[in-house]
Order: sequence, then structure tokens, then C-alpha cells
Amino acid sequence: MHLLLILILLPVSTFAASLSQHTVLVDKHPMAVWSKTIETPKATVLLLHGRTYSSLPDFDLQVEGEDLSMMDALNKLGYDVYALDGRGYGKTPRDASGWLTPNRHVHDVIAVTKWINKRSADKVHIYGWSNGSRTAQLVAQIQPTLMSSITLFGYPISPIKPDYPNRYPEKPPAKKNTKRHAASDFITEGSISQAAIDEYVRAALMADPLRVDFKNLEEWDALNPLKVTSPTLLIQGEFDPLAHTSVHAEAFAKFNTAKKWWVVLENGDHAALLEHTRHEMLAAMDAFMSAIH
Repeated sequence: MHLLLILILLPVSTFAASLSQHTVLVDKHPMAVWSKTIETPKATVLLLHGRTYSSLPDFDLQVEGEDLSMMDALNKLGYDVYALDGRGYGKTPRDASGWLTPNRHVHDVIAVTKWINKRSADKVHIYGWSNGSRTAQLVAQIQPTLMSSITLFGYPISPIKPDYPNRYPEKPPAKKNTKRHAASDFITEGSISQAAIDEYVRAALMADPLRVDFKNLEEWDALNPLKVTSPTLLIQGEFDPLAHTSVHAEAFAKFNTAKKWWVVLENGDHAALLEHTRHEMLAAMDAFMSAIH
């Protein structure tokens, strides 16, 4: 009897890679950078988390029987993926001040982007979720040639000018994060399983038990769409309470680049990257980034 062995060779990009942690020193401060890399990637993506929770709950959520990891999904599409924990988030400690400022965060991202670019064949694509989208935009305004493109999702630009605090306490409050807050972005009924919400809450509170404290919030006023010259993908969830269509329209018109797309995710909300709408988001990202290369 002869046995016929059939070996099916699949592209490496169809498999998710293992998770690695790196330490990048920025002004002598250790920054935790996570990566999932594959053989012969077509491009590289850096993911920036939002205001409250760090990279692994947001971008590498592992739920039994479900496929919710954005890092895994981007690997399968053929991308190397990196994700940064900002100061005080996840595995990156707070610095001696205990505070984080927009400008400090932006300059940390610039340094980490330069580090990634040295490891990659081409300049990185930067994806920012929520507060991370504001960070990505300021990075692009300051060093527009540092990245191949920026993607802004959950872009929290308000039509009303924020009333920033005049004073901050000497000691950062470091308040506890809560289960209720960790689940608060999941507002579209039927868009995500209860098991996934529960696992996100568990992972988020484990990674980030204390809320990171920002000050000097007026530094966000430097955001100016006219200074954005990098290719820009703007993604909006239809029901995202932090994404205002009128403000998005004004900003999109002013982005100073011809290479710009605005995609609205039907039934999406602020957590669309973890919900059923994630497939549409990933398809838009892949099409946009592929159009650049």
C-alpha cells in the first residue's frame, strides 16, 4: 500500500505570529512595545491605544472561539504589527512626575516610530484609536515624512472648544479604573458577544488598574488639519458618540493631502475595532495602505 502525502503550503501571512515584548528607551525611560511580525510583510503598522486602556486589551484581545485580535488580523492581511504602551499604561511605567502630557506622549511616539522604521523595509503606517488618533495627527504634523500614512479612528474632536483645567494637583490622583467604565464603549446591541465584553473588561483592568493622569491638555490645541500632509484615512463609527460628523467633514476637507479617504462603519461605535464592524475597518485599512505602496 502506498500512502500519498499532500503538503499544502499556505502563505505565512495566513497565520498569526507570536507576541513579543520590546523595551525602547526614550529619554532614558523604558517604553513597552509589543510586536507580532511575519515573514515578508508588505508593510508595517504601529497601533496607538486610547485614553484609558493599553495596547493588549485593545489590540490583542484573545477570546476563546472568537477572532478579535487586531494584531492577528493585520498579520493575516500581510502586515508586521507593533503596539505601544504609553507612559503609565500596561507594561510602561509612569515617569518620575507621575503625569503624562500630550506633547510628552507625541514625542515618545516619534521616538518609537523611528525605532520601528529601522527594523522595517519601509516607513510605518500609524493607526490611532480615540486619544491615539489625536496623537497620530500631531506626530504627522510635526514629522510628516516619518510615516507612510495615518489612520484616525474614534477621532474625538468636539465642535465645542474644551474647557481645560487651569490648575492640576501636585500629586496625580491615580484613580482606579472600573468594570463599568471598561465596558462603556460597547453600546451597539448585538455587535459583540457578552463573553468578549467580559474578557475585555477583565484584561483591561488587569493591564490598567489605575487611570493614567494627563495634564497640560491645552497642548491638544495644536491639532490643525491644514498641517496634515501625510496620506490620511479617517474612519468613523456610525453611532460613535465621540465622532461628530460635522467636525469630521470640516477636518477632512482641510487635510492637506490628496491621498485621503473617509470611511463610515455602518452600525459601528467607538469600539468598532472589537465588534462585528472590525471586518469592514480592516478591509478599509488594507485597501488604503495597499494603495500607497
